[in-house]
Parts: sequence; C-alpha cells; structure tokens
Amino acid sequence: MTFRRALLTAPVVATLLLATPTAALADESVQVKLLELNHSGASGTATLTATDRGDLRISIRSRGLVPNSPHAQHLHGSTAGMDFHCPDMSADRDGNGYVSTEEGMPVYGDIFVSLTTAGDTAKASGLAVDRMPVADASGNLRYDRTIAAADLPPGTVEHLKDLHIVQHGVDADGNGKYDMAGLGESTLAKSAGLTGIPEEATDPALCGMVSGAAAGSVPVGGVATGDGSTRDRAAVWYGTGGLALLAALGIVVVTRRRSYVPSRNQR
Repeated sequence: MTFRRALLTAPVVATLLLATPTAALADESVQVKLLELNHSGASGTATLTATDRGDLRISIRSRGLVPNSPHAQHLHGSTAGMDFHCPDMSADRDGNGYVSTEEGMPVYGDIFVSLTTAGDTAKASGLAVDRMPVADASGNLRYDRTIAAADLPPGTVEHLKDLHIVQHGVDADGNGKYDMAGLGESTLAKSAGLTGIPEEATDPALCGMVSGAAAGSVPVGGVATGDGSTRDRAAVWYGTGGLALLAALGIVVVTRRRSYVPSRNQR
C-alpha cells in the first residue's frame, strides 16, 4: 500500500472505530467490599457486572453471618443525584447500640433492587425472607443471580457507582439465631404489616460501597465511592478515545506531509 493510499484509508478506519456500537464491548464489572455494621463480625465481597445486553449479574460471598438463617439483601441508593453512602454508628439515633434499618436508610438510601434468589426483585420484595439467601451452618453466604434488564429500575446499569449493597441480619445476644430476646420485634416489619419478626433479622449486618466504575458511570452524589476501574480498555478506545484517535491521525498526516515537502534542492 502506498503512503498516499494509507493517508486516505486512515480517516475511514477512524470513522469505523467511532461508529462501532458500544453493545459489542465486553461486560463491565464493579467491585464491592462488604464491611461489618452493628458489631456483626461479618465481612464479604461482591461483584456487580453489567452485561452487554443490559442485564445485571450479581455475585456475593459473605462470611460470619448468623448461621442457618435468611439474610435480606438489597441494592440501596439512587440514580437521581442523592448523596448516599454506608453509615457509621453515629446513625444510631435511639442509642441502643445498633443502627436499625430505619436509622440507616437516610444514610444509604431506600431499597433500589431486592436481591432475592428468585422471582420479583422490586422494592416490594424487600422483606421477602422466603426468597432471600440463607447462610450455611458456618455463617457463609453464597449468592449468584442475573437480573434481566427489563426487571431493573431505569438507570441501574448507568449508575452502579451510586448504589450500595446492604445485607441484613445480626445476632445481638450471641445465641446463634434470630429471636425477640436480642432487640425485640422488628419495627420495620411491623410498619409493613408483618408481625413476629425479630429486629435482629432486619438490622443491617454488612454494607458495601462500589470501588470500581461501570462504563459511562459517574458518581452522582459526590461520595467517594472508589476510583479504580475494572472496565474493558476497549471502551475507552471506541468511545472518547476515538476522538483522540482522530486527533492523533491528524497530527500524523500533517507531520508526514511536512516531511514530504520537497526541499529547494529537490525541486
């Protein structure tokens, strides 16, 4: 290929790169480190992956939870510009030594997606204990589910950095199970018309904030939710990097043209 033909071809290649649909890019993942709340002694990690089809794949591995017990879990937060994050013990307004869901929710936001094991994932399933994952006899919890794009609230994938994972269920009296003896009856459950549910079952045990960045996601609320990206480098290449590519090609063309201007001795 002659140099002149290469110069003519380069802009075409750049145009094709810019026109490449982002749907063809690799899946995008963000990482979440789950930290203990309410002296739970639990810990965990999670990965949220936005697939190229717009689905959301969730993988959670937790340890130290109340054994043989269900643990309600959700994505909390907002895509509407609110400033949400994980709470500390200063959120304990009634001074009982535990941050209840009602006390924590103003800090980490309302339920955005209920991470059930099957069926509905809307806010209405937030207390669907029969469809929440159960920790094994050692207190380990393993959760894997893919939620279809059609079942996600608008903006979920685009604003993963603004959402947080909260897992509920603590053992306040140390007897290895949920009961009324620890913290009494759940005021959250009672407000939803459910009776006989211990407060231990609904108080948060773990909270995790996103530490990666999904493609196209910019923190809405200004909270320091992490600055490391696990996104495919191709996203940069085909997106805004495409503009840089055009600029680079322009520089190359101009430079090459200057280098090929004949000197007076060559004329």
